[in-house]
Amino acid sequence: LDEYPRSQWWQFAVENEKLQSELEALRGQYDDSKKALEQRFMDKVEKVQRGDEMPPGVMKMVKVFVAVKRKMQPGDKMAGRHGNKGVVSRIVPVEDMPFLEDGTHADIVLNPLGVPSRMNVGQILETHLGWACAGMGRKIGDLIDAYKTAGDIKPLRKTLESFMPANDRNEPIREYDDESIVRLSEQMRRGVSIATPVFDGAHEADINIMLEQAGLHTSGQSQLYDGRTGEPFDRKVTMGYIYMLKLHHLVDDKIHARSIGPYSLVTQQPLGGKAQFGGQRFGEMEVWALEAYGAAYTLQEMLTVKSDDVAGRTKVYEAIVRGDDTFEAGIPESFNVLVKEMRSLGLNVELENTKLDDNPVRLPDAAE
Repeated sequence: LDEYPRSQWWQFAVENEKLQSELEALRGQYDDSKKALEQRFMDKVEKVQRGDEMPPGVMKMVKVFVAVKRKMQPGDKMAGRHGNKGVVSRIVPVEDMPFLEDGTHADIVLNPLGVPSRMNVGQILETHLGWACAGMGRKIGDLIDAYKTAGDIKPLRKTLESFMPANDRNEPIREYDDESIVRLSEQMRRGVSIATPVFDGAHEADINIMLEQAGLHTSGQSQLYDGRTGEPFDRKVTMGYIYMLKLHHLVDDKIHARSIGPYSLVTQQPLGGKAQFGGQRFGEMEVWALEAYGAAYTLQEMLTVKSDDVAGRTKVYEAIVRGDDTFEAGIPESFNVLVKEMRSLGLNVELENTKLDDNPVRLPDAAE
């Protein structure tokens, strides 16, 4: 075969039909792989030669992406794995955070009112499960220290066998030698690793068993102490370990302010969003709030000169430039849009200017 180039090897045939069919199948796989590699190469060459459409006068364009690390700050958004999202309201020194009897400080404090109405009890179960695993890790760590002092590995082996029962996925602990037991235990010192598949995870009873094995109360609650005063809280608090994720909704990217800016062509109201340099939406419920508060003049400003009263907002801007603070609200453009829509339905609406009577009519009082 060495006398022939490799490209000609496929031309040889063997007497054994089975081997010949295997050779032909192998050649088919080879041809397919070769064709795929050649196609990928041609696609890359064509992409380089094709180039991109540039604006007129531009010879070359360079795109740079800058990665920035940002520390968490109030206003940043976080979420767990159960839809329990929220905004960081306050960051305090670690010595001001609540702490356990052994001095362990809490990293995050979550409001319990976020659980009942949303009914995402999974976050509580995750907290309990993490607490149980951490407790088991502490127990294993104490047994490792006892083994290094006394040299008796039986308690450590017995504890691991109770934590990790033999099944299809676990090799029986009794088959481990002493060195393997210690190495496995060192990995579990900071907490026992677990996995709970979707719809087939740990049940409440399983978590209670783990809490009991770790020597913890089955309620999953612990006595916490105020970080500032050192006084114990009135009630025990659910404490544990959960995953918390930092979402890509950072307050530095959201902060935005506007005085005047672009307006919608149809409604003449300010555009929305930071990208359009838009205004803040004053919605229906915000209107109710000002109505309930009795802030009539503030509400009138919001609905007219700060929004779609074209003539009024121009006068207000000019007055502010002059240093004056008087203005007069007119008819908002949204009313004209409503009139146009009614006319498109065949309902003609016309406005008439009527002069007000300077002599008001006196209404009779209750006695009359």
